[in-house]
Amino acid sequence: MSADQEHASKVVVGIDASAHSWAALEWAAAEAVRRGAVLRVVHALGMPMVVPTDRSTPRFQPTEEISGQATGVLAEARDRAVELQPGLETETVASMVDPPQAMIRASRPHDLLVLGTRGLGTVSAMFVGSVSVRVAAQAPCPVVVVPHDEQGRAPTTSLDRLVVGVDGSRNGRRALGLAVELTAETGGELVVVNSWEVPYPYDPVAMAGGGFRSMEDEFEKRSKDLISELLDGVLEGRDDLHIEIDSVHTQSNPVDGVLRAAEGADAIVVGSRGRGTIRGLFLGSVSQGVLHRARIPVVVLPKHGDED
Repeated sequence: MSADQEHASKVVVGIDASAHSWAALEWAAAEAVRRGAVLRVVHALGMPMVVPTDRSTPRFQPTEEISGQATGVLAEARDRAVELQPGLETETVASMVDPPQAMIRASRPHDLLVLGTRGLGTVSAMFVGSVSVRVAAQAPCPVVVVPHDEQGRAPTTSLDRLVVGVDGSRNGRRALGLAVELTAETGGELVVVNSWEVPYPYDPVAMAGGGFRSMEDEFEKRSKDLISELLDGVLEGRDDLHIEIDSVHTQSNPVDGVLRAAEGADAIVVGSRGRGTIRGLFLGSVSQGVLHRARIPVVVLPKHGDED
């Protein structure tokens, strides 16, 4: 493998032969074709570690049966991907470690990591860390979490209409930049959403009578100015872009605002500050809320997840 091939952007997908992972494979194969990238298929064996007698931490070696099963899963995944996207270039990786570690180790900052939604329960994901949430919190690159329908298929593999939630943080700016790049792959439509909540109860009639500007009007103006400023920064010098951009300003909590705007969309893009008391298990509240409730693929940009 040449140095250029080794450092080229790849689409990395985790596979365990379950319905959710086949849906992730379907989406990842389509995205690899859009990018002209190699599809890297990863299967984690999750071999237990040997109790160390020194500073080393070796793992038990897989039996021939386990190795054979892994080879079979990877071969089936490769065949499915090529059947879905003829001509797709693939590579396979069987990892000794558990699924979250395997996915993180197999990806680099310039890659895109794709996985299914298995185990994405509210309590377990928040306090224990499902594979999806743990990877999305720790990955060095953007992570796409793909749900599946009753037939085990991805609900959509298109990127014709994307929705991105933004705020005034650097995190929001990065998410918008990623959303613009994804939308540019198809020349589709991008909807930029900013939501706000009035911080305390007030009497709008009394305030208007006193000559004060409506708080809703003030927040909406700030929201429009914010999105305009963010877009100016992201689109500066990008005369090569041919995408349609709309904006939505809504008085609601950010999760509800994004999900309403995403009705009929192909994917949602959110950033994550990664706040939480246990490092590596928590996403930001908005990104985690969207992940739990979305019925379409969600692209999460972890903190520093697109930086070397």
